[in-house]
Amino acid sequence: MTSPRPTPRLSLEQLRLDVADGTVDTVVLAMTDMQGRLQGKRVAADYFLADVVDAGGAEGCGYLLAVDVEMNTVDGYAISSWDNGYGDLVLSPDLATLRRLPWHPATVMVQCDVLHHDGEPVGISPRQILRRQLDRLAARGWHAHAGTELEFMVFRDSYEQAWQSGYRGLTPANQYNADYSVLGTARIEPLLRRLRNSMAGAGMTVESAKGECNLGQHEIAFKYAEAMATCDNHAVYKTGAKEIAAQEGYALTFMAKFDEREGNSCHIHLSLRDAAGTPVLAGSGNHGFSPVMEHFLAGQLACLADFSLLLAPNVNSYKRYAPGSFAPTAIAWGRDNRTCALRVVGHGLSLRFENRVPGGDTNPYLAVAALVAAGLHGVEHELPLPQEFTGNAYASDGARVPATLGEAVAAFARSEAAERAFGKGVVQHYTHAGEVELAAFNRSVTDWERQRGFERL
Repeated sequence: MTSPRPTPRLSLEQLRLDVADGTVDTVVLAMTDMQGRLQGKRVAADYFLADVVDAGGAEGCGYLLAVDVEMNTVDGYAISSWDNGYGDLVLSPDLATLRRLPWHPATVMVQCDVLHHDGEPVGISPRQILRRQLDRLAARGWHAHAGTELEFMVFRDSYEQAWQSGYRGLTPANQYNADYSVLGTARIEPLLRRLRNSMAGAGMTVESAKGECNLGQHEIAFKYAEAMATCDNHAVYKTGAKEIAAQEGYALTFMAKFDEREGNSCHIHLSLRDAAGTPVLAGSGNHGFSPVMEHFLAGQLACLADFSLLLAPNVNSYKRYAPGSFAPTAIAWGRDNRTCALRVVGHGLSLRFENRVPGGDTNPYLAVAALVAAGLHGVEHELPLPQEFTGNAYASDGARVPATLGEAVAAFARSEAAERAFGKGVVQHYTHAGEVELAAFNRSVTDWERQRGFERL
């Protein structure tokens, strides 16, 4: 007989037993930063049980929510600065997120909320921003289910080799378009299989893996879940995939646009249910929509440009949006129309919309919060739903997705809808984050500029 497979999600009681018998010796204590990354520390498991749990958390420097992607300290944030001494915040473990990490021996992870020392949530932390929007839904008796579809590109180079080469001349895992190709995905199935099985062991329900259009590009899909759980899973998966790839001698990237071919998307599906599990968006209206669906979807259209900063937070994010790229340029909705920013699929209990704007670099908590806030904006204002778009939305003459990070930052900064939904502090914080990213890019000189201008200009 084989021993039963360990349960990936843990109760505190089971963790105590596992620590006592030596099955677990390490706890990864992790919060999600502005960039959607897991940050934190590894603590001894017995210390976690004896001190962190009873104390309600551990300390982490407040600059974790006030740095750029390079971890540079940045002026201009209210939460953390040289003037206030870069003090600590509290990383408070959400014990409902305890899970095993099968790709690390004897290790579990717990995800944390970020609190002030008086126990108040830090309002600009991504998990809290999403929780506030989910609370607004709950006040109406609704809750959101979400699914995120992350694409990534795999290279037969280690992360260290990729760094040393300046990320030039890397060898993709596939040399041709392997979209839906069983043969193409078989070339890298050992890695894909380990990713799938490891994530199942960490408590996620794996649906499938498939090849994508770019060289070495793949996608692993997971079953939808309650919105916060989906975002927690997303953050763990994204980190775990990189860690597993590194262990196998590969490098993989989720960046939105690695080269001039297809980018890495992160399509987000969202649906609503009431307390009884009845679908809120389905009804007897046109297309099988309820009035809520019409208003909720109209809100997506009305707020998409204003909220794009929360969907696409980096300079590179906006390189995806090109005609014929399967990344949207038109702010339009359509039934099963992949040329639109918003694609409606399913019916009845499965009726949902897919936002195709986010790329692989999106912060899932901020992106899902933006979708919920946009929908509630439509419901509160009873916005009418424009007619569905049929045909090629790339060729339409309607409103467009912001073309640059600068456009998105400006739209978010002046958005009354954003300030009403998220509060002035959140708008200021993430506007500043966008401005910091823009300033860093504008100081840079790219390979494109050197190649174009070194001799010929």
